Amino acid sequence: MIHFDAIIQKFGKQGEKTGWTYINIPGELAAKLNPDNRKSFRVKGRLDAHGISGATLLPMGGGDYILPLNAGMRKGIGKPLGASIRVCFEIDRRELQPPPELMECLQDEPEALRIFNALPKSHRNYYTNWINAAKTEPTKAKRIAATIEAMLKQWDFGQTVRSMRDTQDKA
Repeated sequence: MIHFDAIIQKFGKQGEKTGWTYINIPGELAAKLNPDNRKSFRVKGRLDAHGISGATLLPMGGGDYILPLNAGMRKGIGKPLGASIRVCFEIDRRELQPPPELMECLQDEPEALRIFNALPKSHRNYYTNWINAAKTEPTKAKRIAATIEAMLKQWDFGQTVRSMRDTQDKA
């Protein structure tokens, strides 16, 4: 387990990361968790007193990583941009599982299930995290339906999210 203090930061214009709130994890600390690794990996632990699990550290080049802070993390921490937080991490080796509701619905659409299972694990994880991040049951149900539709249309995750956004914009 590693322990360190970090400052809550936010990207300005940074491609797909524009507007993200995050903390920086120096390469030497990330290497203590996952030596000789240059890819993203999951961690669990605490941000101040707020517990986290299944959070993904993303490589930023030069050996450093970031931890994007989603709304739940920011609310749990309760500190503003620029504040210092105490970080305690260890590697999270648990396998991320798709939501049971998604798998149940995919059973009713064998072709969608076949396509979903053929996706690389990281792509299945995009859908899993997106569905799990829904704050309400109606939103979760919409995301499950959109995932099944995307599988049948053989869309990637980006196309799925854009389609949902376009549908909301037209409503």
